[in-house]
Amino acid sequence: MLEIVKTSDGSNTIFNSEVGENYHSRHGALQESKHVFVKSGLQYFLDKTETKQISILEVGFGTGLNFLLSADYCTKENIQLDYTGIEAYPLTDEMISQTGYDEYVTADLWQQFLSNYQAALKSPIELNKACHLQIANVKLMDFQSNQKFDVIYFDAFAAIHQPEMWDEAAITHTLQFLKPGGVFVTYAITGNLKRIVKGLGLKVEKAPGAPGKREMLRAY
Repeated sequence: MLEIVKTSDGSNTIFNSEVGENYHSRHGALQESKHVFVKSGLQYFLDKTETKQISILEVGFGTGLNFLLSADYCTKENIQLDYTGIEAYPLTDEMISQTGYDEYVTADLWQQFLSNYQAALKSPIELNKACHLQIANVKLMDFQSNQKFDVIYFDAFAAIHQPEMWDEAAITHTLQFLKPGGVFVTYAITGNLKRIVKGLGLKVEKAPGAPGKREMLRAY
């Protein structure tokens, strides 16, 4: 069962009673998404490379909030965005439309997203001239792509609820899709996760966490 719930910063998330977990931090869905993924992943990579185009892979597309904020930022900054989400259990159009995330992005982007959401679950689409979107409706371990990505957003449910998403096999599978020089970000930081990522040849750093978390992991 899915239920819309309000988080501490006033933005909404969805509570999944089967998993026993919210889709975002209860301390603030909007704050978490902006800090962990847009600021610490997308903007960090753009500042480092000074490029005008970026490809992002998201593990756990969920409500689409990370995509919407990323696309809104890229549109405003004239950055070409190629975005692929992985989502084994896509939400319905109705549930997404109830999130209230239209408050945080332009009206055009919100309408483009809602009207093309189902199509993006089937094949890559051009959402607008600056943004391509694809949502792979598969489990993480079944995802395959010849493409490598500049940034990976890892936004799976917490390990206490979905340990299989955080084990060595899952992280190894995910990081094969990261370009050399690319950036991997996630809201979590544990000794085991750091060990796995370091073992795959990435440099790991502790970055300041979103509200409610002291630290998060960024690797490159």
